[in-house]
Amino acid sequence: MLNLPVLDTPRRLPQIMIAALDVVVALLRKRGLSADPAALDALMRGIAAAPESLSGPEWTELVDPAADAELTKALSVWRAELAAADDGLQASPAPPARLADLRAELKQRGLDGFVVPRADEHQGEYVPRRSQRLGWLTGFSGSAGLAIVLADRAAIFIDGRYTLAVRDQVDLAAFAPHQIPEQSTEQWIAENLPKGGKLGFDPWLQTVDGYDRFARACLRAGGSFVPVESNPVDSVWHGRPPAPLAPVLPHPVEFAGEASESKRTRIASILVAKNADVALITAPDSIAWLLNVRGGDVPRTPFALGFALLHADSHVDLYMDRRKIPDRTVSWLGNAVTLAPPEEMGCALDMLGKLGKRVLVETSTAPYWAATRLQTAGATLVRDADPIALPKACKNAVELEGIRSAHRRDGAAVSRFLGWLDHKSSAGSLREMEVSDRLQALREETGKLRDLSFDTISGAGANGAIVHYRASAATERTLEPGSLYLVDSGGQYRDGTTDITRTIATGTPSPEMRDRFTRVLKGHIALASARFPVGTTGSQLDVLARYALWQVGLDYDHGTGHGVGAYLSVHEGPHRISKMPNSVALQPGMIVSNEPGYYKTGAYGIRIENLVAVKEIEIEGADRRYLEFETLTLAPIDLACVETGLLTEAERQWLNNYHRRVRETVGPNVDEATRTWLAEATRPI
Repeated sequence: MLNLPVLDTPRRLPQIMIAALDVVVALLRKRGLSADPAALDALMRGIAAAPESLSGPEWTELVDPAADAELTKALSVWRAELAAADDGLQASPAPPARLADLRAELKQRGLDGFVVPRADEHQGEYVPRRSQRLGWLTGFSGSAGLAIVLADRAAIFIDGRYTLAVRDQVDLAAFAPHQIPEQSTEQWIAENLPKGGKLGFDPWLQTVDGYDRFARACLRAGGSFVPVESNPVDSVWHGRPPAPLAPVLPHPVEFAGEASESKRTRIASILVAKNADVALITAPDSIAWLLNVRGGDVPRTPFALGFALLHADSHVDLYMDRRKIPDRTVSWLGNAVTLAPPEEMGCALDMLGKLGKRVLVETSTAPYWAATRLQTAGATLVRDADPIALPKACKNAVELEGIRSAHRRDGAAVSRFLGWLDHKSSAGSLREMEVSDRLQALREETGKLRDLSFDTISGAGANGAIVHYRASAATERTLEPGSLYLVDSGGQYRDGTTDITRTIATGTPSPEMRDRFTRVLKGHIALASARFPVGTTGSQLDVLARYALWQVGLDYDHGTGHGVGAYLSVHEGPHRISKMPNSVALQPGMIVSNEPGYYKTGAYGIRIENLVAVKEIEIEGADRRYLEFETLTLAPIDLACVETGLLTEAERQWLNNYHRRVRETVGPNVDEATRTWLAEATRPI
C-alpha cells in the first residue's frame, strides 16, 4: 500500500544559517519561550518554501504570535537566507545532466519511462516549489504541461498558450515539443512506448480519469502503466524544497457572507441527495471556501494545501500540517472540524472502506492513490463533481458587493497607471518590468492589496504575442513608438479578486493594429451585451467573442473566459467560456472573464479583458428566465486603437456608456491629474 511521504528531516545548514538560527533561539528564550533548534529549523525551512505575499510578514505568527520588531527582523533575515538557497528551479533550459540522472534512476528501478506532469497532489494551477518537477527537469515555467521521458526520447506537451514560451525555455534537442489537443499524449505513448515497456507514474500526481486514459494508451502499445512507491524525480533532485508552511487565517463572515456551519450543512445535504456518506475534498480552494479560511502555500492564491473528508452529518476531518494553523484559527474552525496530520489520511480512508462507506470522489481531480486505497479497503466510490465547486462559484450578495468594491478600488489604481503610462511612454524609454512594477506600486498604495492575483503579463511589441509571457531581464523589451503594449494583471483583496487586460498603443498604431484591435473589441462587446436563457453554457456563447475575427480568417488559441473566485483563485471552475465543451450552465452570481484576443507572432498581441458577473434580467414577454452579464472591471479601453468605422451604432453606444461608468465611478477616487486624463481617455466617440 502506498503511503504519504513523511516530513523532511533537517539538512546540514551553512554556517550563516546556523548563526541566524542561534540568534532567533536566543531571542525566543529571552522572551521566555522554549525553542527546539531542530523543530525551529524545519519550521523556518517550510516557511521559506512558501511564497512571500505583499501583505507583510504574517508568517511570524507561526513562530511567535506576539513577535516584536526585533524578533521579526531576525526571522525575516533568516527566511531570506533560506529562500535564497539554490533549489534548481532558476535554470532555463535545465542542465542536460538532470535528464540523464532521471533516466539512470528509471533504469535502476526497472522502468522504461516516466510521466512528469506540471502538477501537485491537488491538480491546481499554482503548485509549491517542491512540486515543480517539470520545471526542474526541463526549465519550462508555464502553468500547464507534461513531459514523458523514455530511455531514448522525451517529449513535452503544452497547450496553445505556451507554443512560443516552450521554445525559449526548453532544450528542444532533449524534449520534442507537442501542442495539445492537436497532438495527444495518449497517441504519443501508444506510438513510442516499446512493446512490453513499463511507463511509471506518481499515483499522487495522476488523477483517476487520467490513469484510465494513459493505461489504455500503454495497453495499445503492448505495455503497462505502473505506479511508483516514490517519485524518481525526487530521488535525483538535490536541494528540493520542503512542503510550504504559510499561516491559515480566518476569513470573516463580513467578507464570506455565510458562516462555515451553514456552508457545511448545505453541502452535506448534497451528499445525502447523492447517496454518499462522505466526500473526499482534494481542491484547496474548496476547503478554504467551506471552512472560511485563507492561506498562502502557493503563489498568488490565498489557500492552504491539505485534504478534507466532509461527512453527511456536516463534520469535517481536515488533514493539514498543524504547524501552519495558529491557535486562533483552531478556535475559529470549532469542534465540528477535526484536525489531523496529513500522513493519517491513509488510515482514515482504510477505515471508510472497512465500514463500507460510500465516498464521493471527483475522478477528474482526485489522486489515483486515494481512489485505489479506498477501493482496496472496501469503500464504494460515488463518482461525481466536487460538491463545493458549484456553490462556491455562485457568489452570494455579500461576496458580490465586496467584489464590486474591490473592482472600484482596483479600477482607480489601473486608471492612475494608464494615465501615467500615457504621459511617460512618449519618450520611448520605458521597459516592461519598470512598467509592471509601477502598476503593482499603485495597487499597493490602496492599502488593501494582499497580493497580486497572478504574475503580471507585461508584453511590449512581439512579447505581447506570447499569451502567458513573463518579463525578465533577459527578455524584456522597450515600449517603442508605433508598437502595442499588452498588460494583463490583477489583485487579491480581502473583499475580491480582480483580473484585467488592456492593450495600449505607444504612439500611433498601424491600420492593421487598429483593425485587429477593433475586431477584438467587437467580440468583447458582443459577449458583454449578451442575453441568454437559463441553462446556457459558456461554450454556447464563445462564438460571440470570435465572430468578428472569424470573418477575416483570424482566431485565438485560448479560452474566452474563466471563472474567478472571491478572494480565492483567479482561475476558478466549474464554468468557463471556451470552444471546449462545458456542460456547466452559467448561473446568477458566477464571475467570469470576458477576454477575446488576437496575436500576431513576432509582431504584437491584443487582448481586452473585463470581469463580468452573471445576473438575472427581466425581459417583457420572455417565454422563460433570462440572464445577462454585469461588467465589473472599471478602466478605460484605449480609444487610439479603435477604428470607429468598424463599430456599429450599438457597439459605439456600449463603449460610450462603459466609459461614462468608468469616468463617473473612478473619477472621484483618483488625483486631479488622472481625472483630467480620464476625461479625455473616456470621451464619447
